[in-house]
Amino acid sequence: MTTVSLVLGSGGARGYAHIGAIEEIQRRGYEIVSVSGSSMGALVGGMFASGHLPEYKDWVLTLSWMKVVRLLDFTLSKGAIRGDKIFVQLAKILGSPSIESLDIDFTAVAADLAHQKEVWYQKGPLLDAIRASVAVPGLFTPVIRDGRVLVDGGILNPLPIIPVVAAQADLIIAIDLNTGDSSHSHLTLPANKYLKRSGMSDEWHMPDVESSEAILEPEDEKAGNIGGRMDILLNSVEVMQASLAEYKIAGYPPDLVIRIPKDLCSFYDFHRAAQTIEYGRLAARDRLEALEKGEPIN
Repeated sequence: MTTVSLVLGSGGARGYAHIGAIEEIQRRGYEIVSVSGSSMGALVGGMFASGHLPEYKDWVLTLSWMKVVRLLDFTLSKGAIRGDKIFVQLAKILGSPSIESLDIDFTAVAADLAHQKEVWYQKGPLLDAIRASVAVPGLFTPVIRDGRVLVDGGILNPLPIIPVVAAQADLIIAIDLNTGDSSHSHLTLPANKYLKRSGMSDEWHMPDVESSEAILEPEDEKAGNIGGRMDILLNSVEVMQASLAEYKIAGYPPDLVIRIPKDLCSFYDFHRAAQTIEYGRLAARDRLEALEKGEPIN
């Protein structure tokens, strides 16, 4: 059986594509023996490494826009969202395993703002590692621990290839969520529709919460207001991460790169799991078929 070290990139809600890609990689008979990830890559990778990816997938498929909004606990200090409600739900799925107890090697990457360097979590509580890795600056509150200010690993390394090199698997497969690549432009989703971010430009908007039939509570209204203020910040972060990912690929070229386009969905379209998961599966199938046929893959 061909073994795979898997590198899962950062990219907000596009991280759901990792789920579909993992399912397709396994369906085709590959054995994943090592995983590293930043931000959503760390979250999905941690769920997979712990054996809880099916339960996580089932949960995200239930999320509507209003359910996502009600998971957001806003604060006026250190960031927009504490994340406590989200991590209560994740803890119900994941439990409290340590990274050392996992059946495969796993690395979650965070960024230490105080010391301006990457932090690799390869031991300790898995949920703590994920929490540090997903702390997008300005959106989620940072994790303060041992003199470190820990935030989203994608700030310094949106595609952490180096942590998996030591596993010496047959293949290193990286999934990049921040590309403008059109190599999968022929792929279609159910009903022949692509999932696109709001509009056709790089100007993003949170869905219009006020247009919902649901009665809005104060926290729901905050979501709409904060969404508008976050657009420029998140767009800037994604531009930066796209450039950094290309540097990482050039420095340590993986055997295969599965490229998920930035216009698949916006950073915070967490209510669109079904389509995003399916696109990840189709993109993985497309690249793996090319690899297996000996066709050019990069």
